Amino acid sequence: MNNAPGPWPTAPPGRRARPRTRHRRAVANTLGLVFSAVMAFPIYWMLLTAVRPAEEIHHSPPKFWPGHLTLEHFRRALDTPTFWANVRASVLIGVGTVLVSLLIGTLAAFALARFSFAGRKAFVLVILGVQMIPLAGLIIPIYLLLSDAGLTDSLLGVILTYLVFMLPFTVWLLRGFIAGIPAELEEAARVDGCTRLGAFRRVLLPLLAPGLVATSIYALVQAWNEYVLAYVLLSSNDKQTLSIWLVSFQTSFGTDYGGLMAGATLTALPVAVFFAIVQRRVATGLTAGAVKG
Repeated sequence: MNNAPGPWPTAPPGRRARPRTRHRRAVANTLGLVFSAVMAFPIYWMLLTAVRPAEEIHHSPPKFWPGHLTLEHFRRALDTPTFWANVRASVLIGVGTVLVSLLIGTLAAFALARFSFAGRKAFVLVILGVQMIPLAGLIIPIYLLLSDAGLTDSLLGVILTYLVFMLPFTVWLLRGFIAGIPAELEEAARVDGCTRLGAFRRVLLPLLAPGLVATSIYALVQAWNEYVLAYVLLSSNDKQTLSIWLVSFQTSFGTDYGGLMAGATLTALPVAVFFAIVQRRVATGLTAGAVKG
């Protein structure tokens, strides 16, 4: 009779894996919280500097929580002579760039995704190649070209310049969205009596909404925050954008950090509000465009 002890009982594989899974999840959550805190700290510091008195801004060592709250910096920023004119210029440039780039980019992307023509692949490569051209290398040629056309110190000239850099990315991104929508849906609409334009408007555009939102956010952020081209092309104080207006808080006597942070908060607020309104479609848009086509 064999009295040798048998193998020790072991726990089921599922039970052994649970502690490891929980540990990995806890580590991942901790790293995510640390990363989020590091990314959010500059925004917190901007808001903190905008709402605390000047004597606390220059306090050493710095205080990470305000002792008193004040809106004086916001009042001073809003009372600057050209603030509302600069807001108007930024809105016109941002909205104009977004609308024109979406209009032209959607039609161009539709042509690339739905029609076969000679040089289509080469055209896509050219679009990607334009994105690699450094902005600094084009400032002088763009300025000379707009000067010959009489469009320097003009909001229209700035919008046209921004389109040069926005359209390639817009066309490339929207092409991926359109390629992910089955062409059979448009064919079914045409069988039911729609024209090609009607099928595009009634079938494709509603399905393309996530892509349009994602693209519009990118175009708006780029046009709203751009500084170099606006600084070179716009010389009148009432035509300059908010990104140039922020420089007015830095003078030969020093930097008004409270007014600067209040102005930066006011500048970032419209884009943040727009993003909050459409953020539900952003994740869907970014993933829906990642298709092969």
